[in-house]
Parts: sequence; structure tokens; C-alpha cells
Amino acid sequence: MRDPSTGSPGTGRRPAALAADTLLPVNGGLAAALVLLLVVAAAVAAVYRLAPDGSRSRAREVAVAGGRATAQLAAVSLVIGWVVQYLAATTAFLLLMCAVATRTAGRRLTAGRGWWWAAVPVVAPVAPLVALLLATGLLPARGIAMIPVTGILIGGALTATVLAGRRALAELTARAGEVEACLALGFLEREARLEIARPAASDALLPGLDQTRTVGLVTLPGAFVGMLLGGASPVLAGAVQLFVLIALMAVQALAVACTVELVARGRLRRPSAHGTAPSARS
Repeated sequence: MRDPSTGSPGTGRRPAALAADTLLPVNGGLAAALVLLLVVAAAVAAVYRLAPDGSRSRAREVAVAGGRATAQLAAVSLVIGWVVQYLAATTAFLLLMCAVATRTAGRRLTAGRGWWWAAVPVVAPVAPLVALLLATGLLPARGIAMIPVTGILIGGALTATVLAGRRALAELTARAGEVEACLALGFLEREARLEIARPAASDALLPGLDQTRTVGLVTLPGAFVGMLLGGASPVLAGAVQLFVLIALMAVQALAVACTVELVARGRLRRPSAHGTAPSARS
């Protein structure tokens, strides 16, 4: 007999739990698959020397990233149920997310010099948007809603910042002569660096654009699938996913713009060959 409270025949279990178990059961088989996939990823990175310097160092990074993800998700899974119950704990958790994203982006771009400037493109696009959503009531002031939405936006800003910054800095290094030529023509240093860095940095928007263009045709993103598993209607799940995609494009565009400006002004820069960072006149 069908249980009217759960909608599933005689089980007494929620449909979301049944769907989740069917999608990806948590058992020994899952653990074995994760280990195998991580070994494959590390092995491919090592065999094909998928590192900027042609070494096998990226294989170690893959293995460490997998281990860290396991430990971090295990810890978050244990504490998230408590965190979402208290606004102060939720706020602290969001600040921790911002700090980790800033540190990650800064280390990727500056090798430890002036990494805190990465907080501008990571946090500045996200904070006003989340505040606006809270003020208009579109985002409930509850941890269970704030943490995933803010986390998605911070993750998008982090990705855009790293991609834009690395492309811009690499282009400035490769085309240093063109920067000097612009200076000789009377450009200010910021303007000269901006002319070279901006086109390269714009490529950071491509992953988000492609994801938005192909949503529903190539992939079904996590927010959409998660809401369906939670029992939401396809229309509601689609509306939420559309909001996430549009918000991500706005956040990433702002993050790229902030990153380009910081690179052009010399705030985000790599050390010179002599161990000191080159100066830039703003």
C-alpha cells in the first residue's frame, strides 16, 4: 500500500531519500570508485606531465586536492547541520568561505605577494548581490538557504578571478615589449597594461557563458538536480537554476573586471626574476 505521507509504497521513507540512494548509494563501491578515479587523474597528470614546467608535480596536486576534498567535506558534513541553525554561525562560516577563496586566488596569482588583493574580485561582486537578495526577500535569512547560494557565487567569483588573473599576467609577461611600446607612445602605465591584459582576461567568462548556453541540452546543473531530488517541481527547479546561472554571469563579469583593473594597476602581480615585484604607476 502506498504511504500517503511519503508517496512511496509501504516504505515510510521520503521520496528525496529514495531518489538520492538510487542516484549514488554511499557504500564500499562508491569509496572504491573514488579511489580509482583519483588514481587515474593523478596517473594521467604524471604520465603526460600536465604541469606548466613539464614536470609531474601536477599529479601530486591532484592527489592532495582529492584528499583535502574528502577531509573537508567530511568535516562540513558533520558541522553543517549545526551551523545552519544559528545566524552567527552561518555568518562565520560564510566569512571563512570568503577567506579561503581569497587565499586560494591570491596564491594562484601572486605566489604569496600581495595575495590579499584577491579579496576585491572574490568578495566585492558577491557581497552586494547577497545583501540585495536578502533585502528583497528573494533569499531567506536562513543558513540552509544562504550557505549554498553564497557558496555557489563565491566559487564562481574564485574561478573567474584565477582564470582572468593568470591569463592577464601571462599575457603581460609575454608581450612586455608591447607594453613598453605603448608607454613610448604616451600611454599611462595603467592604460598600457590594460590594453594588453583585458582581451586575454576576457576568456575567463567563456566557461560560464558555455554553461549557460548549453544548460538543459548538455548538462543538468547541481541546483536543478538537487531541487528535483528534494521534491520540487521541474518548473520551480528550472527557475532557481536560471537565477543561479544569471547571477553567476553577473558575479563573474564583475570579478573579471575587478581582476583586470588590479592587474593593470599592479596590485596583483608576480615577483620579478630578482625576487621583487615590479612597480606600476596607477
